[in-house]
Parts: sequence; structure tokens; C-alpha cells
Amino acid sequence: MAEITITEAEQRRSTARILDVREDFEVAEDMIPGALHIPMGQLQARLSELDPAVPVIAVCRSGNRSARVAEALNDAGFSADTMAGGMIAWTRACLPTT
Repeated sequence: MAEITITEAEQRRSTARILDVREDFEVAEDMIPGALHIPMGQLQARLSELDPAVPVIAVCRSGNRSARVAEALNDAGFSADTMAGGMIAWTRACLPTT
């Protein structure tokens, strides 16, 4: 699993699946446009919503949960990275949110 920057994540948004693993109350505040929301605790039950052929960029609030999710996805046969700094860094950089 690689840790990528917010700039790299922004550049790869059109070719990778952004996976937001935060809780419902967290995504109610903001989310990266086009991201798929699957809370970390629901990941195993909802793996079928991800295409193994499409790289995944896991995102959470600060980067801790997403690192664990990216590792689990890689172990399950996906190609997954985590976004360093999470949504805190994304919003500080004034990148787009919904």
C-alpha cells in the first residue's frame, strides 16, 4: 500500500475509485465529488461494490483508518492506496467537495 498526496489523489480521481471510509455523520459535512461512501465497519460486507480492476484511493478524516482499509483491500486482491492527511488536508487545500 502506498500513501499518496492529496495532489496525486486529485490527479488520479478520473482513473481511480475514491473510497470514503468515514462514518455517516462525517460525510454529511463534506465529501470528494464522485467518491463512494462505505464506512470502514461495512467494508467486508460491501466489497462487491468495488471493481477489482479499478485502483482504489481510500480516504478518511486524517489518514489513519484509510491506511488500514487500503491494506485490507490490497490483501483482498485490490490495488489500493491511502490519501495522506485525509479530508482534513483535502479541505485545507481548498480542493472540491460536495
